[in-house]
Amino acid sequence: MSTRLPYLPALLVLLTLPALAASPPEAEYLLASQLQPVQAAEIKPNPYTPGSPWLEVGVRSQSLVFYDALGVARAHYAISTAKNGVGELANSYQTPRGWHRVCERIGDGVTPGTIIYRRQVTPWKYSPQLHQEYPDKDWILTRILWLCGMEPGKNQGGEVDSYDRAIYIHGAGEHVAFGTPTSRGCVRMRNEDIVELFALTGNGLDVLINENL
Repeated sequence: MSTRLPYLPALLVLLTLPALAASPPEAEYLLASQLQPVQAAEIKPNPYTPGSPWLEVGVRSQSLVFYDALGVARAHYAISTAKNGVGELANSYQTPRGWHRVCERIGDGVTPGTIIYRRQVTPWKYSPQLHQEYPDKDWILTRILWLCGMEPGKNQGGEVDSYDRAIYIHGAGEHVAFGTPTSRGCVRMRNEDIVELFALTGNGLDVLINENL
């Protein structure tokens, strides 16, 4: 599930103190020394296109963070990248590294769990029973953010082109162990999370796939 922070740069903490009671007179109150410190929102401005929102995919942490235009972390998600690790070559079934951009968005408004096949929305829905019948199927569900590589020779062009490799951020089924690498190169997300992320973002969004995070 995602963890989203409010849009204010700081949190307003309201303390509700217990009302004074006639009995017992020794009513306890929450002391200032007992309060837990409020953690500041994570700030990480976009280093590729300053002043623009962006996504950072952490391969080591198996997490994805959405940062707004000010660099404030607005949402955190558990994800699943490639079972074969990181790499850019075609047919490697690895997750490419480096800077990408969302070039196409597919599935706007479709019901969560809808199967998307060859980038076409189908009338079929994923179910655990369907997965049991086809356990080796790489289910692409609900929404697609199709990524283009932005670094020529690394993830753009020739045999390392992320767009030609059809590298997506997409919804996946309940069988996926999120937080663990399981995919065939794409970034898998829970269906409810990809719906939320899709609504927060648009075409042209910068995406960094960071193998060290």
